Amino acid sequence: MTTTISDLDTPAALIDLERMRHNIDRMQQRMDELGVRFRPHVKTSKSLPVVQAQLAAGARGITVSTLEEAERFFEAGIDDILYAVSIAPAKLPRVLALRRRGCDLKIITDSVAGAAAIVEFGRAHQEAFEVWIEIDVDGHRSGIPPQGDALLAVARVLQEGGMRPTGVMAHAGSSYECDEPEALRRVAEQERSGTVRAAERLRQAGHACPHVSVGSTPTALAATALSGVTEVRAGVYVFFDLVMHNVGVCGLEDIALSVLTTVIGHQEEKGWAIVDAGWMAMSRDRGSQQQRRDFGYGQVCDAAGNAIAGYVVSGANQEHGIVSLAEGVDARIAARFPIGTRLRILPNHACATAAQHPAYRAVRSDGEVEAWPRFYGW
Repeated sequence: MTTTISDLDTPAALIDLERMRHNIDRMQQRMDELGVRFRPHVKTSKSLPVVQAQLAAGARGITVSTLEEAERFFEAGIDDILYAVSIAPAKLPRVLALRRRGCDLKIITDSVAGAAAIVEFGRAHQEAFEVWIEIDVDGHRSGIPPQGDALLAVARVLQEGGMRPTGVMAHAGSSYECDEPEALRRVAEQERSGTVRAAERLRQAGHACPHVSVGSTPTALAATALSGVTEVRAGVYVFFDLVMHNVGVCGLEDIALSVLTTVIGHQEEKGWAIVDAGWMAMSRDRGSQQQRRDFGYGQVCDAAGNAIAGYVVSGANQEHGIVSLAEGVDARIAARFPIGTRLRILPNHACATAAQHPAYRAVRSDGEVEAWPRFYGW
C-alpha cells in the first residue's frame, strides 16, 4: 500500500530525498575537486539508509560521535570508523571488543593523561590501539594547539607505550559563527594550516603521521585548497539547517530535514496558530538566535516544503508550537492556517531535531513516503 504525507501522523521527521541527494552530491563533488578523501560524520542522521547514500556517492569510511554509532554501523558492514570524541577510559573495553571483531576503529585523545590511560589499558590487553591526536585550531572546544608542547608529549607517551599515533584531526567549530564567505575561507585555511603544522611537527619528531583530518560543513565547503590534508569530515551538510543557512553555505531550499505538523488551534488576538510540534519535536535548540536572522524554533513551510515568508515557530512548549509572524501580528491567522492545515518546519539544528524522533519519513519526488529507522544512545 502506498503511503504519502497525508497519511502520516504528526509530528513526524521528514527527509526530502531529492534535496538530500543533491546535498550529498554537492559535498562529494567538492571533495573530489579538492583531491581529498571524504569521511562523513554520521551523527547527524544516525540512519543506515542515509549513510549508505553517502558511501554510494564516494565517501570512504565514516566518523561517529558515539560508540553506539560505531557498533551499529559496523554491524551493517562498515568497518573504517573514526570515533571523533576523546576516549573516556571506561569506554575502552567497547573499543577493544569492536577491534577484536575486525572493526578498523580509530580513537582520539588530546592529553597526556588520556594517552596514558589508553596505554595502560592497551598493554593490559595486548592491543595496540590506533590513536589520532585532536588539534585545537581555533580555541572553540577541545584539542592541543598545533605549537603546544603537549602535542609531542602525547605522541611520545602513545609511541613508547606501544600504541600507534597515526594521525591528527581538527574541527573548526568557530566557523559556525561566520556569515561572510571571506571569513569562512579564513577559518578554513586556519583549520588546514594548523592541523598540517601539527602533523609536520610530529613527523619532524620521528612519528609517522599519515592521516591529517579536518572538517566542518562550513569549512569543507569554503576551503579553496587543502594541501597537506588527507581527509575531510562534515556531517550536517547531508540535511543542512537554519544555522547553516545563516552561516551562508545553503539556501532554505537546500534544507532536507523538516518536521511535519498540524494546526490544532488559534489565539487570533495574538496572531498565533497552535501546532502539535513543540520542543519535543523540534528540540530546544535556538542556534539561530545569536545569528543575523532569528528563526525562533524553526521556519514555517507549506506541506510541500516551500518556505512561507515571515512565519516562524516563535514559541514552543513540550507538545505545542506557536506559529506567528516573526515581526508583527497576523490578525487573519485562523483564515490563513485553518485547523487541520499541514505545515513543515525547518529546524535550527538538524542534529538536535533529528534526535527527537525514532524514525524518519523519507519523501520521494513522486510523493511516496518510506520509513527509515534511526537510533539513539551512546
